[in-house]
Amino acid sequence: MSETPEMQLSPWQADRRRYPAHPWFSERSLWAIAVYRFGRWNDARPPGVTRWCFDKAYWLLFRVTEIATGISLSKSVEVGPGLRIWHGGTIVIHSDARIGAHCTLRHGITIGNRSEGGPVPVIEDDVELGAYAQVLGAVRVGRGARIGALTLVLSDVPAGATAVGVPARIARSQGANGRTPAHSDPV
Repeated sequence: MSETPEMQLSPWQADRRRYPAHPWFSERSLWAIAVYRFGRWNDARPPGVTRWCFDKAYWLLFRVTEIATGISLSKSVEVGPGLRIWHGGTIVIHSDARIGAHCTLRHGITIGNRSEGGPVPVIEDDVELGAYAQVLGAVRVGRGARIGALTLVLSDVPAGATAVGVPARIARSQGANGRTPAHSDPV
């Protein structure tokens, strides 16, 4: 398999590509992503005084950015390249969550556990989460799935499906034949 130009980009470059030109004042969410990528970059550096100092700077930047943007995205979250957050604010992502490449998050979402110390979600590649969607517990959201606004996801969502409602139900799903079934299955 040959390498595509997208594969050669750093995660930060892939994130940045999903934003308009000159976004620093109009897109607060990019601040949170920049601090997140800085923290991940620093953690990959060899131990030493510089890494220690940068880590202290990261935690200060993380707290200031969290307060300024309302986005809690700590460096311990695993996030693939190409993350896009629309309209930041009140976004909480559990520190053990995993988010795939090219995912889109909108304001007010929560990705976390259902009880203290409980398992957390895995969001696969190319997933879109609508405003105020909640994805909680040992949940896997499949590649290319869409979670509607105000949806509460408590169980797995298949790849390519659209889930809506409280609790979430599959509104649309791509079958093996590429067709969309006319029924609605609970999630």
